[in-house]
Amino acid sequence: MKFMKLGSKPDAFQAEGKAVRYVSSELATDVIINVGEVKFCLHKFPLLSKSNCLQKLVLKATEENDDEICMVDFPGGPKAFEICAKFCYGMTVTLNPYNVVAARCAAEYLEMTEDIDRGNLIFKIEVFLNSSIFRSWKDSIIVLQTAKSLLPWSEDLKIVGRCIDSIASKTSVDPANVTWSYTFNRKLAEPDRIVEDRVKLPVNLESVPKDWWVEDICELDIDLYKRVMIAVKSKGRMDATVIGEALKMYAVRWLPDSVDALVSDAHAQRNKSLVETIICLLPSDKGVGCSCSFLLKLLKVAILVGADESSREDLVNRISLKLHEASVKDLLIPARSPQITIYDAELVRCILNRFLMHEKSNRGMDVEKNEETENFVLKLGSLLNVGKLIDGYLAEIARDRNLTLSSFIDLARTVPELARPTHDRLYKAIDIYLKEHPSLTKVERKRICGLMVVKKLTMDASMHAAQNERLPLRVVVQVLFFEQVRTSAVFRSVNNNSRDASLSTQNTDEECENTAENCRTLEKQMSQMDGKLAKKSSKNSRSSMQLLPSRSRRIFDKLWAVGKGHGDNKSPETSVSSQSPTSMVPVDTKSSGSSSRHRRHSIS
Repeated sequence: MKFMKLGSKPDAFQAEGKAVRYVSSELATDVIINVGEVKFCLHKFPLLSKSNCLQKLVLKATEENDDEICMVDFPGGPKAFEICAKFCYGMTVTLNPYNVVAARCAAEYLEMTEDIDRGNLIFKIEVFLNSSIFRSWKDSIIVLQTAKSLLPWSEDLKIVGRCIDSIASKTSVDPANVTWSYTFNRKLAEPDRIVEDRVKLPVNLESVPKDWWVEDICELDIDLYKRVMIAVKSKGRMDATVIGEALKMYAVRWLPDSVDALVSDAHAQRNKSLVETIICLLPSDKGVGCSCSFLLKLLKVAILVGADESSREDLVNRISLKLHEASVKDLLIPARSPQITIYDAELVRCILNRFLMHEKSNRGMDVEKNEETENFVLKLGSLLNVGKLIDGYLAEIARDRNLTLSSFIDLARTVPELARPTHDRLYKAIDIYLKEHPSLTKVERKRICGLMVVKKLTMDASMHAAQNERLPLRVVVQVLFFEQVRTSAVFRSVNNNSRDASLSTQNTDEECENTAENCRTLEKQMSQMDGKLAKKSSKNSRSSMQLLPSRSRRIFDKLWAVGKGHGDNKSPETSVSSQSPTSMVPVDTKSSGSSSRHRRHSIS
């Protein structure tokens, strides 16, 4: 911290209680000056030799035969006046970042200019400000903080503006020229160093990140912080990511964590002003700078404190550009009156629609620039992430008893098919909704299940759906049918591969007799592998069917019979093997053995 000493005489000011200050001297005091609640008993000569204002006031008091002078609205109060008075007496005065602004404003009030005396107080303070204070990072911040209580004097004297310009300029300095001791809150053993000296740092010092300054200015009041950030952005040399980090840190520093504290009458207006200011300071490039998680948290706070519509709209637009980066927890935005749901699903649907609009617009621009192929993978990845995000969000809000069926369906249908390669997550959300809303009618259950395409369910999800008593019968039938089709396709694929391998072996055997033995060995291995696969598939099918409820097993038996009935006429031996997997489920050990022997005889 910088300081400056003025004068050389010892301090002769003494006090009588808290309300009287006087100079201990052989000469009697001849003027009384009232500043606030403190009365100063002083001598005219040293004061009048430095202050044009006191010359006028003393002359006026003399004409009116008044022994006392009252100074109304004196900037800095009694302490600032005492500094000026001591300077007039030539006593030792120490200026530092904490009192220099008050002293400067008081000197301006007293008109302690060069016209009255050369080397007067205003001149000396200006030298101290320009040569020391404004060249120091931490001193500039301290002075700016103290200037807040001395408005409008500090503003008129351009102290605030010069502090802001000093701080903004230093944030743009190459971090290689900054030491950690240079910052306000982080300290090292090295003394504070002015950045303009461009001293080369020791190699062993830890490198300084670009956002080294963001924590230090968090102590500023929101009005001053806004002006500093505007000045930093106007320099045009600061990355948007660093600006975003600075705003995030300021929000964390000043916004309370609890909802009650946010909306309390004592702080509601302040919090509203703070949020609106942070939003207006966000980087102009909406696609960079702040994480989607931070923007969504800011939106939650903006809604709670009642921020203006334009601020919330700006946040919604920014979030829609980065929706693929969000998490389900981030999207859980509390609903406000008159909504009766826990979370605001309509707002999430609005954000999703804007995200899709941006994606469509960007796709059109890529076509014009012939860059569609290059960006397709990235955009597909974003879509897939958003699909997973919304399905996860649906699963969370499905637990809300007040969530209407139409709200759930509208949000689910907003997700494009390309974003849902599988419907497992959607099925989970639907199942939760059915469980939490048991009073749904048959028609309503059909409507919500109509969102799901059973062909896009994985094997595990299909097995769960087949046993789910909450699903409509028609959906269970569809699930079982497509599982039967899928199983048949797997068996056909295995059989085709076996025949292809056999033909390939025979052709190779005819063309090259030297490799006949190797081909026979390969054929034998393939046959063994096919047998294992068929045996494993049959075993899995039987064990899976045991898990099905009776309703699903009966339906599957009918589907199997219908599916086999479409084939050509077969011999009695072949038709025996066409019985449904559920009829093949063993009842006990004996019947299992008998059934196994019967099947083996039929297949052979």
